[in-house]
Formats: sequence, structure tokens, C-alpha cells
Amino acid sequence: MFRRLQTLLQRKFKIVLFFLLLLALLLHMGLDLVLTAAPSSCKCTPKGASPVGLPPPSPLVSVTKKLSLRILQDFSGSNGSLETGSPSVEGRPRTNGGSKAVLRDQNSTHQWAGRKPAWSGRSKMAALFEHPLYKIPIPEMTEKDKLFSVNSKEKFTVKSSGSNEWVSSSKAEMVLPTGKTPYDTYPTWLRFHISINRYELYPRQDTITRILLEELATQKIIGSVQKPGGTQLKLIMSFPNYGEALFKPMKQTRDQETPADFFYFSDFERHNAEIAAFHLDRILDFRRIPPVSGRLVNITKEIRDITSDKKLARTFFISPASNICFFGECSYYCSTEHALCGKPDQLEGSMAAFLPEKELAKRHSWRSPWRRSYHKSKKAEWELNQNYCAQVRKTPPYDSGSRLLDLIDMTVLDFLMGNMDRHHYETFEKFGNNTFLLHLDNGRGFGRHSHDEMSILAPLQQCCSIKKSTYLRLQLLSTEPYRLSDVMRESLASDRLSPVLAEPHLKALDRRLQRVLDMVQGCMAKGGQKEVLVDDIGNPWIYCWWGEGDSLEGK
Repeated sequence: MFRRLQTLLQRKFKIVLFFLLLLALLLHMGLDLVLTAAPSSCKCTPKGASPVGLPPPSPLVSVTKKLSLRILQDFSGSNGSLETGSPSVEGRPRTNGGSKAVLRDQNSTHQWAGRKPAWSGRSKMAALFEHPLYKIPIPEMTEKDKLFSVNSKEKFTVKSSGSNEWVSSSKAEMVLPTGKTPYDTYPTWLRFHISINRYELYPRQDTITRILLEELATQKIIGSVQKPGGTQLKLIMSFPNYGEALFKPMKQTRDQETPADFFYFSDFERHNAEIAAFHLDRILDFRRIPPVSGRLVNITKEIRDITSDKKLARTFFISPASNICFFGECSYYCSTEHALCGKPDQLEGSMAAFLPEKELAKRHSWRSPWRRSYHKSKKAEWELNQNYCAQVRKTPPYDSGSRLLDLIDMTVLDFLMGNMDRHHYETFEKFGNNTFLLHLDNGRGFGRHSHDEMSILAPLQQCCSIKKSTYLRLQLLSTEPYRLSDVMRESLASDRLSPVLAEPHLKALDRRLQRVLDMVQGCMAKGGQKEVLVDDIGNPWIYCWWGEGDSLEGK
């Protein structure tokens, strides 16, 4: 009797449990239907509103906007990432930069603040590089706009003697037996050099840069000598394909801040700052820093045992902790007290791709008008004269073209990474004054995440001018779907020394970005938008990507 009662209770319990699960499923489906049918609470801009002072689009353009935006979202949602091996930032803590909302000019409200992209939770970097602001085409190039004129019949080959040399077209067929063209025989570093033109150091989306970064991190090192000159130790590394790279060894850990009492000109040059500067420069779409990759180097096998530099060889020693150390010869930090030591012989460093030899592609070095005094007590003229920019505007080459605006671009880059050591910059002589600036030597960036050095922004503050494309990208990078710290974190994750930057440095990027935007807003409040934002886009088609819901009201 007891067993029959127990069986009956078990059956009833199963039936009740089944009905409870069925009821929960029906409630869940009902809630989904109600939420789908509910009206959207998104506040969209009126139909007559237009971004950054542009005239309102026609009805036909509005339809194109919506269609193009949907295509962009669908494509980005399935693309993942433009960088092979870059992990998603999904699940990582979001950084808000700690900045408060600012009062914005009514005619320059934020175009992307309210957008909820289809790629939410996926690759922000892929979404960023698919944005129309990163699709602005460069002008059509002629032969004079290319750094090198290449003979398509020449090929790079390895002879049986083991030496690499150029072979003339009389000895090489136009198409190789494998079906490849002679260009396919060029090493990656040479393809990088060939791609340089008047408008960019490397294209936005190409495989050459990615391959070159991988080679810098993995290719066999066959030679190592100290780079002559300079204030701190740097090595020139040679590869089997005649390529070379500049190696800057690790001098301090990622969580160390530069002491507040250090003068900018006596600060360390940081290997991770060189790596991060390249990624930041690319994210800002400047593309004016040669590719830089992190690498773990064996001091014994890849430096000491293969160096032909006798002065460098004399500085190697074994520390009391049985680690291999060396210090080289330079103006600063080249002594036993500042030796570079492995663990026991493994040492981190940055590997930067070399630009073409100056004999082949001459470069002109320009002294920055906002150069610091490099004196412990003396100030530069721009620090004493707030009207200094008016003087600069009358001085060639800043009196015409885009040179002053390009220098302000460089100022924004330096402020974001806290680099005070920008005394000179370079350009390729072939292109005259109408070309981009090379952003070289960035090792003194990312030293203090707790301090924002506002004096770096003196050119922007005093001139109150900035490219419209730069300003719009900065606005874009201040919004949640494209947050600068998140994109940087994702981009740097592809490097072999990841994590390259400590989290406080990534958060500082968002805070400093907001300060740049605040300064531009202040300029526009005083001088007007048209006087401050210099239109360098000149392609109306880019605005066809903006939909009616893409209002630029505050974040």
C-alpha cells in the first residue's frame, strides 16, 4: 500500500513540474512579443538637421543613408576583426574615462552618440575601420606622388652563392615559372617601401603591414650592432632578406610611472611606448609611424654571439643574479648601473621597421615651432607669448598648405600619449611641402598616466584650428561603440608582448581625448565652427552613410 502511494505521488509531481515549465515558456514568448511591438524610445534628430553645418540631404540621399548604414552594420557584424588573432573585447570591463559630459556647440553635436551598432559586443576595431570616416579616399596618384618608380621587370632573387642581389630584366622573365610576377619576389620590407606615397606611409587596409609586423616579431636575426648617436641605447637588427629593424630594449616595467621630478629630456625611452604609438597612430588614421612590433630577444644568441660591434661586445657581463647584461655606449643610461639584463637572457623590446635609406629617399628634418627649450629653467617663446601662432602662420611653410594642420594632428597624437619630446619632425624631400609628417621617435610617450600635460596642446590652443576629418574621428572615438581605450586594447592584443599598456594608460586615453574635444569646443565658442574646423574632406558622398537616427546629442 505504501509503495503504491509513493508511485502515485511521483507521477503527480512530474505532471505538475511539466505544467510549470510549459507555463514559464508561454510567459517568456509573450514577453518577447510585447517588447518587440513596443515603440522605440530613441530620440532622433529632426529631418532638417544636418551634421557639422552641412545642408540637409535630399529625400533620395536619406534613403541611401539608411540602406548604406544597414549594409555597414550587417557587414561589420559578420566580419569579426580586421586583425588576425585580435581577440574580442567582449566580457572585458568598459572604461568611461572618468570625464563628465560637456556642453557642445549646437551646430556640432555628436553624430554617433546614440547609435547602437549590430556589432555590439564584437570587434570594435573592425567596426571602426569600416566606418565611412575611415573610407575617405586619397587623391588620385601620379608617378610623381610615389616615393619610388619601380621597374616591374626587376626581380629579387637568391643566387646559389647565398647572396641576395637584384637581377636585371635581361636575366629574368616577366612572369616567373610559378605564375607569380617579379613583384611577388620582393621581400616584405621592400614592398612597404614601394607603397609609400605623398599622402600616406602605408595604406589603410593592406596585408603588407600585417605581414611585416609578424616578420619583425619572428624573423631570424643574423646581425646586431649599436645605432650610432642618440641619447639612449638602440640596436640595429639585420635579417636574412637584407631587411633591418631598430630595436629598443625594455628599460622599465609597464606599471612604472615616470617620476614627477624627471625632466622630459632625461626620461627613459620605453619600448612599449613605441609599440603603442604605432597602434594609436593607425587608429587615428594618421598612418605616419612605421610599423612597430614587440619581440622577446635572446641576448646571448641574438645579440652577443653575433654582434660585429666591438664597443658593444665589451659591455656584456653576467650579473650577481646570473643574468646576461649589457649597457652599450650612449649619452644617457649607458652604464653598469643602468645595464639591460635578461632573465636570464630573454629581454623584451620593440622592433621598428626602417624607412628607406636616405641616399635613396632623402628626408628633410624640420625644427618644430613649438619645440621646448630643453633647459631646466629657461622657457621657449611659445610659452611666454599667447599670440605666438599668428607669428607662425606668417612663416613658411606654415603660411600655406596643410603643414600647420598636420603639425596640430601630431600635437593631438603626442597629447594622447603624453609625449613632450617632439623637438623635430621629418618629411620626404621628393614631395616638397605638400605631404604628411613622419611621427618618429615616440619612446618617451606613455610615461605618466596620472597627469595630462596640457602644454603639449599649445599649437591647438593658440591656433584654434584643426582638420575636420581629425575632429570627427576624435568625436567618433569618444563614443561607446568605438571607445578609444577599447579599440586600443583590442589592437594591442595582437602584439606578441601583450598586454603592451597597463590599464591606467588606456583609461587615460579616454580622459585626454575628451580634453582635446573640450578645447576644440572652446575654440568654436569663441571663433565659430567654420573658422576652427578646416574642411579637408571634400567628398560629399561620405555623409550619405549617416541615417536620421544618428543624432549627435551628448553621450
